[in-house]
Amino acid sequence: MGKVDIPYYVLKKGVYGYWQPTAAMKAAGFKSVPCGKDGPQAWAIAAQWNERWQRHRQGREQDAISKWPAGSIGEAFDRYRKTTEWTDVKKPRTREEWERAWTRIAPVFGDLPPTSDEITLETLSRFRALIFNEVSPREAWRTIKIWRALWNVCASLQYTHGKKDPALSITNSQPAPRSKSWVEWEAVILAKKAWREKYYGLAVAIAFAWDTQLSPADLRGLTKAGIAGEGSGRHFPIERAKSGRSAIGTLGRRSLALMDAYLTMFPCEVGAILRNRSGAIYSRFTLPDDFAVVRELCFPGDARTLADMRRSGAIEAQAGGATSAETAAKMANSISTSNALHKTYQPVDLETVRQADAARRLGRTRLRARTNND
Repeated sequence: MGKVDIPYYVLKKGVYGYWQPTAAMKAAGFKSVPCGKDGPQAWAIAAQWNERWQRHRQGREQDAISKWPAGSIGEAFDRYRKTTEWTDVKKPRTREEWERAWTRIAPVFGDLPPTSDEITLETLSRFRALIFNEVSPREAWRTIKIWRALWNVCASLQYTHGKKDPALSITNSQPAPRSKSWVEWEAVILAKKAWREKYYGLAVAIAFAWDTQLSPADLRGLTKAGIAGEGSGRHFPIERAKSGRSAIGTLGRRSLALMDAYLTMFPCEVGAILRNRSGAIYSRFTLPDDFAVVRELCFPGDARTLADMRRSGAIEAQAGGATSAETAAKMANSISTSNALHKTYQPVDLETVRQADAARRLGRTRLRARTNND
């Protein structure tokens, strides 16, 4: 495959392209953009974002978002991002998901009006197939899901002129959910290896992920100022990034000791606690990248992720006899039968989460014994 010279375009693991802005560019509002598998489509995405940066740098636009042709999908999305439905109603994690899909949609369809003859069932089907084959089935599903939602936005803004979304005829089945998990000794090995390899922030992230069952997105938002309680009772009361539900991240002895050692070395008085080796706050790209490096050192060829630790805790808790309400309180999701009733009559509180922690410890013992018997 040929090489291209696009400013700020970098390869990670020799396969996946990213448009990686500098610190000064990030301060201006630009973010790291995943471009997908190295190739023409990735180059097109990187080139587009570089053009946006050049426009901004030269003062050819007022903000970091380029101006799209009148009546285009890009213009509709720009208008939508200025509404309170986008800024206030959508949770940050949901907005992030839209922006992620937009980096794939924009280079292909962003400058076209929804009424364009180029937007057909055939072109959208090929578009989905390309993402499916070159990135992943889940990314293809997510992109079409956001496309359909974006089409509804275009319709609400009177851009479609009655044209129906061609993507509605595409079979866009959601891939089977992940079912992989970790066990405690594996999490311990990963955290120790990360620390020894001087991935100090990652070591703490792994320990936090195991104990709190919070998602990586929630972990990245933890701050020193957000620590509640004292001594061995310290914990993190948070609002989940994706759903906005209240959650409490409890910490075990190992995690507390690791956090104290880490904060002694890196006080992190301002901003998030978890940082990479350069001292920069972990992003949704750099955290999984660093985790993959350490995972490969510990378990070569393994494909499990940091997010799979959230599922591992649920497996332990259920094996230990935790009720659905206790598990839901621990994970701050809708595992319980009726989330609305659960929120009303069984609100998240520290005692309920501690009960789930106790069930996890019991479940861990039972699972270990079951494995030994097998």
